[in-house]
Amino acid sequence: MRKLYYSSGQMFIGDRTCKALLRYARALAVVGKSDVVSIPIINEGGARALAHLIIGPASQLFSTPVEHATDDPDDPEIIAELEAQTLINEPSRPAWPLEMEDVPSLEDLMASGDL
Repeated sequence: MRKLYYSSGQMFIGDRTCKALLRYARALAVVGKSDVVSIPIINEGGARALAHLIIGPASQLFSTPVEHATDDPDDPEIIAELEAQTLINEPSRPAWPLEMEDVPSLEDLMASGDL
């Protein structure tokens, strides 16, 4: 799990969702577009919820790992949609070999059967 800092707030988000969200935000920034996305989070009370974020060129997002997290609210369908939208907006993969390597890609998880 990661803590995502967005605007003047923060939220708990799954590793893979965070990776997909950051990649999509970067793709939107490259083409000068914005989008509203819904992502699963763990709210302040510890329950799963959906957060709605507007992301684009002006987004200032960053994340940090959360130690000893017990729940990871990833949703494979949301991750797949974020990744698909990333490819639409940025068809070539960036040359970042170490891009969030502590978080496995959706393709790796699907190939290993973990999803």
